[in-house]
Amino acid sequence: MHSGLVISHADPRPMYLQIMAQIQHRIAVGDWPPGHELPSIRALAASVQVSVITVKRAYLELERDGVIVTRQGK
Repeated sequence: MHSGLVISHADPRPMYLQIMAQIQHRIAVGDWPPGHELPSIRALAASVQVSVITVKRAYLELERDGVIVTRQGK
């Protein structure tokens, strides 16, 4: 699954914030409607070429903010 997310090294924001902003944008414009399965942490990390820890932090922050819901093993 290709996420279509892009990390910019010219962007001064940390990578996890860039990921969060792009996911929030996708949800807001309806590209990723409710029930849409997000890429796994490992798949997204490989797709945007960042560490698994970076993507995990973005997902944890998004979940804490109520933007996404994660399920273990899904």
